[in-house]
Amino acid sequence: MDISRDRSFKLFESAQAVIPGGVNSPVRAFRAVGGNPPFIASGCGPWMTDEDGNRFLDCIGSWGPLMFGHAHPAVMKAVQDQLARGWSYGAPTALEVEMANAIVDAVPSVEMVRLVSSGTEATMAAIRVARGYTGRSGIVKFEGNYHGHADFLLAKAGSGVATFGLPECAGVPPAATADTMTLPFNDISALQAAFTAHGNSIACVIVEPVAGNMGCVPPAPGFLQALRDVTNASGAVLIFDEVMTGFRLAYGGAQQRFGITPDMTAMGKVLGGGMPLGAYGGRIDIMRCVAPVGPVYQAGTLSGNPLAVTAGLATLELCRQNNYAVYRQLDEVGARVANVLREAAHRSGVPVTVQQVGSMITVFFTREPSVNNYTDARKCNTDQFGTWHAAMLSAGVYWPPSQFEAAFLSSVITENEVDLIASAAGKAFDVVATAGAK
Repeated sequence: MDISRDRSFKLFESAQAVIPGGVNSPVRAFRAVGGNPPFIASGCGPWMTDEDGNRFLDCIGSWGPLMFGHAHPAVMKAVQDQLARGWSYGAPTALEVEMANAIVDAVPSVEMVRLVSSGTEATMAAIRVARGYTGRSGIVKFEGNYHGHADFLLAKAGSGVATFGLPECAGVPPAATADTMTLPFNDISALQAAFTAHGNSIACVIVEPVAGNMGCVPPAPGFLQALRDVTNASGAVLIFDEVMTGFRLAYGGAQQRFGITPDMTAMGKVLGGGMPLGAYGGRIDIMRCVAPVGPVYQAGTLSGNPLAVTAGLATLELCRQNNYAVYRQLDEVGARVANVLREAAHRSGVPVTVQQVGSMITVFFTREPSVNNYTDARKCNTDQFGTWHAAMLSAGVYWPPSQFEAAFLSSVITENEVDLIASAAGKAFDVVATAGAK
């Protein structure tokens, strides 16, 4: 489509003078794909409109929270009703109890939960609690998994760290990651060797059960069970980072979908329905370490904010409707979109691997049949991805602006939108093929 971005361009120029890189989260800057980001003015259903009046089909969904699209009437009404009663108290509310019970009822691993304001807070606190519970300091994470920007979790991280090719993060002293061991994702042998050598000093293993921050990479057969086995044997705490997958891949998260129950779970995104809300929880004996009951301190002025909790409760109610029909719908939409992407690439002769779990999808520009870990992901052709992304945006489809980020589809994407994705992808792959022939 013929689009003008004059106002977005001017806003980006102005933003760069007062905000680092012009954005408040690095991947939004579009540096990995070239060009300037559209500045969004509004969203409705599966669509977003930028400041220049251009309309885009949103395949990011605010990076995961918007399972039901933008400005869903039920969520909006619930928030408006709460807004009239106030939006911050700094005191306990009945809403927090309702949300805690909803999480405990939904997530297999959670017997007790603490609300926070972001996924980063949730993972950071979960690890602190695991260390306090075990009396150990060692952390195991996996290459390409991103668990927020806490110092000790930025070793070989995914998301923006992978997008910008940062080997390490400046400002993080070596001592901060001295107790963090990073292993290849999906490598059971490396996992077992690490626990054979260091099992007695490892407090916890934290993992994205389906990786989304190096692109969508599912767990290899037996990998999650191996995590459960080695942590059970060593006394380490197994933490699932379900900030992306929680309430998205199933109502009980990836742990319900794959049938593996961790000791603790970090949550966010869908949980807040698009508002800043996170949570961490787990077994009662572990969670009783948290202050004021136990010695592990964690606090937050806006934790359990009534507006965020209200948006989250309304979203979870939508998830439960019609016997959780939204999850079947999202699986079907995800499969259809993955198929049209594969077909479009094949027609254009562009080698790609499309990986999809439920409503999470990534188009990897690689000749390999699958992407199983961070090393595989890093071998993908990011220049081709950038060319494809720009063409998709010009065709009206807003796709994640990085080879190393998953797309998140919403339940309000219909066959008409799938057809648009197919048409846009066909044109975009043709552009890639033409560029490669020059």
